[in-house]
Amino acid sequence: MDPVLIRRAVAADAAAINDIYNHYVRTSTCTYQRDPDTLAGRLEWLSQHADDEHPATVAEQGGVVVGWGSLTPYHRRWGYRHTVESSVYVRTGLHRSGIGRALLADLLARARSAGHHAVIAGVDGEQAASRALHEAHGFLEVGRLREVGHKFDRWLDVVYLQLAL
Repeated sequence: MDPVLIRRAVAADAAAINDIYNHYVRTSTCTYQRDPDTLAGRLEWLSQHADDEHPATVAEQGGVVVGWGSLTPYHRRWGYRHTVESSVYVRTGLHRSGIGRALLADLLARARSAGHHAVIAGVDGEQAASRALHEAHGFLEVGRLREVGHKFDRWLDVVYLQLAL
């Protein structure tokens, strides 16, 4: 199998990022979004992740985008400027192949380089693999909000994990 290359996402990656993400919108509780993103929406999102403080990245294997990650401002207020939220998504069928680990490790290195102090991850309470991925990188559970999400006709918990850099 070809090695995984992590690089900054560019506009040409928008369709592949959308394909990966929209699969989970339709089939999973790893995002509570109901409606798939449009390509125009994804391009706008990419424009908001064009700086070094809040990058979007992709994992490429054999010339194909197989996953993506991002750092997003945790909160818009000034006092939170050194805290970011991480997101990692891997193309379905490629889990447990090291892609998610590589994406998250790269995001954490970028967060440190940008001078961030903390990284937050909001994980659905049923997503054990996502939780394990973050815990393997040193994230600790700092809270659980019970039944704050609703998807597929059921109430869902959000577990918050944090890594102090």
